[in-house]
Amino acid sequence: MGKLLEMRESPVAVNEPIFRLLPRHRTVPIPNSITPIDGYPATLVIFKISASKFWQVRCRVAGHTQRKSTRSQSAQVARHFARQFYEQLLADHRIATLDATRVYSDNAGHTVIARSHPKNTRYSSAKPNGWTPDAPALTPPFAVYADHLLRNEQARVDRREYTLGSLQVLRNRLEGVILPALGDYAVTDVNYARLQRFTHSLSERFSSITVSQYLIAVRKVLSAAVSLGALQNLPEFPKVKAQTNSRGPFTPTEYWQLLRTSRALCGQPAPDDAHTLRVRHGLRQSDHTMPPDLAWVIGFMVNSFIRPSDLKTLKHKHVEIVRNANVYLRLTLPATKSHDKPIVTLQPAVRVYRALTKYHRLQGKANPDDYLFLPQHKDRAYAARVLAYYFNCVMAETGLKHGAQGQPRSLYSLRHSSITFRLLYGHGIDVLTLARNARTSVDMINRHYASTLTAEQNIGILQSRRPQARFNP
Repeated sequence: MGKLLEMRESPVAVNEPIFRLLPRHRTVPIPNSITPIDGYPATLVIFKISASKFWQVRCRVAGHTQRKSTRSQSAQVARHFARQFYEQLLADHRIATLDATRVYSDNAGHTVIARSHPKNTRYSSAKPNGWTPDAPALTPPFAVYADHLLRNEQARVDRREYTLGSLQVLRNRLEGVILPALGDYAVTDVNYARLQRFTHSLSERFSSITVSQYLIAVRKVLSAAVSLGALQNLPEFPKVKAQTNSRGPFTPTEYWQLLRTSRALCGQPAPDDAHTLRVRHGLRQSDHTMPPDLAWVIGFMVNSFIRPSDLKTLKHKHVEIVRNANVYLRLTLPATKSHDKPIVTLQPAVRVYRALTKYHRLQGKANPDDYLFLPQHKDRAYAARVLAYYFNCVMAETGLKHGAQGQPRSLYSLRHSSITFRLLYGHGIDVLTLARNARTSVDMINRHYASTLTAEQNIGILQSRRPQARFNP
């Protein structure tokens, strides 16, 4: 009896020493790697296993445990993935619940709810009081069609027709602003008057272009309702004149200042302490000094017209050096924004490419399937974050974080500068050719990239004259 009481009071199992000697399965979570997600239920955690180098995510929703690989070695990226994964599971569960629910109007005009049997799709034999087979069904709320839209967009992401970043932006706009305001209304009640009140509330918080983007998301939800037969036509939307604020390009003097500063700071420690770099910016210990790749990124983007997102996908197999009457690079990049034609660079991009290839070849990172910039990082979202952080450090060092009109600058400003420099200094440049080579449209160049140009900057072209033909008798 005493031995039995001793066993009950023991804090560990009797076979604990033997259990510790047994090898753990390769898919069992490593105990010291289990990390909960702040602000979410305790069941949502990320962890590592011996069978994979990537972080895994696990959560419990509606009595079922779900787990999935985040496909990332970065803990910060894994946390972001875990939040998306959990929210998607909640949305799927909500849709399944709403699909099993039907709203009726009884004979007295009251709204009643009939739920389907949990084991089949037929309605329960216990009907609400006053329900008749001919009772009209009320239109489901706006939130139901928002969930349908998110599921459809997720399917497009799986088919690589839609980017995950765009889906996240749409989800944030719906869940953060739109659904709290419109989610509980029947979709037929979202009319012009309600949309106008919603637009007025947005105008108190956001710029005109942001308001128009929220209305586009609302239109997508209502279009899904039209496709599903809940609406006959889309309601009229309030007119919002979006005033675009183009990103501030750099001047040639500022460009050279950025280039010289990035070269001078190469190999220098980051301005923030190790704790801030790890916790706030998510940088690993090996990336606490400025990489040489940043100077190459600055020179390459200004001379190649590429977007910052292309830095994540550009590999050596996408680059071809062409030598004929002109020397340039031909970039056969993956399709971006429905554009898939090759990009040709300016000649200085060839020198940049040779320099980075020579450097990375010494580390064995210049093979066809290796990335051009920060090839040691297979997690390309993390590589882009490293480059963005150190570019902000260079702009802070040079005082160029904002343009002359106060526009905030980022890596995208290098692409803006690339196109602007061609418009300013390219002799007889054809805007259509420039737009096609930069994988954009003439309208985008006129509205954004050329919006900062003035007539005085091309005074030579304005004052030029055609040569007069001589008459030879």
